[in-house]
Amino acid sequence: MNETHAPLSTETEPRGDLCIRTLAMPADTNANGDIFGGWLLSQMDIGGGVFASKIAKSRTVTVAIDAMNFRKAVYVGDLVSVHANLVRIGRTSITVHLEAWSLRREDRLSILVTDGNFTYVSIDEQGHPQAIKREGAPIST
Repeated sequence: MNETHAPLSTETEPRGDLCIRTLAMPADTNANGDIFGGWLLSQMDIGGGVFASKIAKSRTVTVAIDAMNFRKAVYVGDLVSVHANLVRIGRTSITVHLEAWSLRREDRLSILVTDGNFTYVSIDEQGHPQAIKREGAPIST
């Protein structure tokens, strides 16, 4: 068994906060007519950035993507939803587990298509890392 991938999920519905919902369009396909993995990854990053910025109460930037699992293909016409769960808050960073779910047009069934952990860093106006503040006080972990 390949230990770099998480086990197959038995989840039947998304977990976490809905961050973004978008429609997979023909312009997002590869030569085989499937949605590009990179397009899906970018949608997840956008949703995760929204979630991380809300927690950090500041701008955030992506610094790492770990444990990506492309479980199922996404097809043109699928409604893709990205959900976020907080994994960890560090002094300047936030790790978020993101799930991408696809609602298939033909059978109206929502399935987990991709998940992974994304790490974001809180930055100041000059783009330098800054301590994440919670309720007016910096986190001291």
